[in-house]
Amino acid sequence: MKATGLVGERHALTCNGRRVPLHPTGNASEYVAGVRYRAWQPPSALHPTIGVHTPLVFDLVDTWMSRSLGGCQYHVSHPGGRHHDSFPVNAYEAEGRRLSRFLALGHTPAASRCAPKSATPTSLSRSTCAAPSRSGCVRW
Repeated sequence: MKATGLVGERHALTCNGRRVPLHPTGNASEYVAGVRYRAWQPPSALHPTIGVHTPLVFDLVDTWMSRSLGGCQYHVSHPGGRHHDSFPVNAYEAEGRRLSRFLALGHTPAASRCAPKSATPTSLSRSTCAAPSRSGCVRW
């Protein structure tokens, strides 16, 4: 993930209510981050007790105003449940499939708190949260 135009102390990126550490690239106001998550849970897996983390809900939080500025949802597959029977025929179809997995809906629309930098966890577990939403902990 790449973000430009952010103020390092003021803006924070969250994923499923957890703060994502942003790392400067060397260019002014440009940061990058990576999110590791579990997309599927096959019947026999290395860690069977870790649940699926999708859809990922990303929010850009203004920490000075304690408010979400915007965000999106990312789904591993088509959010409508559409299944593709074949591989994409060209780069345009592949890009269209990737773009259909992002939705501008479903992020935290109002006041939002973000965990301090030192409390950044290494996993996206569902048991605890830093940013409460209307429905409880984190929207799934």
